[in-house]
Amino acid sequence: MTDATLITIISLGVTFLFMMGTPVLLIIFYWVVGCSFVLDLTLDNTGAELLNVFKDGFALMAMPLFILTGDLINKSGIAKRLSDFAYACLGWIRGGLAMAALGACGLFAAISGSNSATTATIGSMLHPEMVKGGYDERFSAATAAAGGCVGIIIPPSIIFIVYGFLMNLPISDLFIAGIIPGSLMVLAMMVACFVVCWKNGWGYIISLDVVRVLKTGLGAWLGFFAIGLVLWGIYTGRFSPTEAAGVTVGFGILVGMLSFPFNKVMGTTSDTPVDQKSFFSMIFVEGFTLREVPSTVVRSAQISGILAPLIAVSVVMQQILSLLGAQEVIGSFVTSMGGYYPVLFTAMAMVFVAGMILESLPVTIILAPILAPIAASVGVDPIHFSVIFLVGASIGFITPPYGLNLYVASGVTGVPYFRLLRYSTIYLVALLTVWVLVALTPELALALLPNRG
Repeated sequence: MTDATLITIISLGVTFLFMMGTPVLLIIFYWVVGCSFVLDLTLDNTGAELLNVFKDGFALMAMPLFILTGDLINKSGIAKRLSDFAYACLGWIRGGLAMAALGACGLFAAISGSNSATTATIGSMLHPEMVKGGYDERFSAATAAAGGCVGIIIPPSIIFIVYGFLMNLPISDLFIAGIIPGSLMVLAMMVACFVVCWKNGWGYIISLDVVRVLKTGLGAWLGFFAIGLVLWGIYTGRFSPTEAAGVTVGFGILVGMLSFPFNKVMGTTSDTPVDQKSFFSMIFVEGFTLREVPSTVVRSAQISGILAPLIAVSVVMQQILSLLGAQEVIGSFVTSMGGYYPVLFTAMAMVFVAGMILESLPVTIILAPILAPIAASVGVDPIHFSVIFLVGASIGFITPPYGLNLYVASGVTGVPYFRLLRYSTIYLVALLTVWVLVALTPELALALLPNRG
């Protein structure tokens, strides 16, 4: 048999395994090893390439640190304070609690940088409250899943770090470019949420209480400080994204350990109503003990241990695709479209389709090195294209059959995966609208960048 026939058989085999539920990491690894044998590439070479991915990847160190930051923020109680503030601001609107969940996703994303962490944290906290508040459980779970999409767009973002590492772009510029598009994604989903809740009469409405807004805002000040610290440090160049990740980890540990003994003395917990908390109890979060830190670090390490091998094996997969001429084939197809907008929208279509069956990391590692140079050749700004590419990749989180956030939301809420699809559609339409708007309006990504907007 020819090499092409063998590679086709291997590809069909791993596709079958994927349909049977085999993890994506193993699917890509099996394909890489199989193709290595066909192309007479030694496994020693494959192993060396896997190690080389991280050999000089200082920027990738930010990934596990931001994952740990998200876990520390959740463990300390800061995430709960941010969601309380969002509900106090939006609870007077029909569907206010669901909209608050989306707002809380945006705020949490501005600290954690992870879609799955955002979905899991906000979903586990607010889904029970939404069901108690009269919302359909399927809609509540779909809301958490959709809100998690902004986890990789609003800075800091793990996937922006990977993209910047691959394409040799300033990660700080990528972070800043994601602010406006990420905010628009949250706003568009809030509008969609309001329409659905108004139509179905879901959610109890609370009165707009300025005192409650101020108290919950005061209680969430540590979350706002963490967000501001990251953005200020990166925007002003005081520290790199990797250093920013280290700073926020230190901040999370310090806040959590200092707050716990104070609230222990005051007798306040995360379940204590806002109106019953003293001024000082509002300033300090619930916190955690030193004994709880190792388990939190281990949990974050487990997530990093899943993502890091996926990055490495996807890079090797991209290299094998290059040897097979896939870059030339895809490049020729996209280039044949001719012109700025045909090339741009063809690239977007490819990202969308890939996002339906793959997680954002392999989509980015495999397609970005192929599509980004082609987009640049027709005049698309590299930073602008990075935002277009990654907004499209984020939409894949709620696009079946893969839809990672739908699986995460199903896991933390107990709502079956297929029951989420009905109400994820309205959010998908909202996100696609923003995606097209961002593609057509470069200023949305470049306005905050000096000398580019």
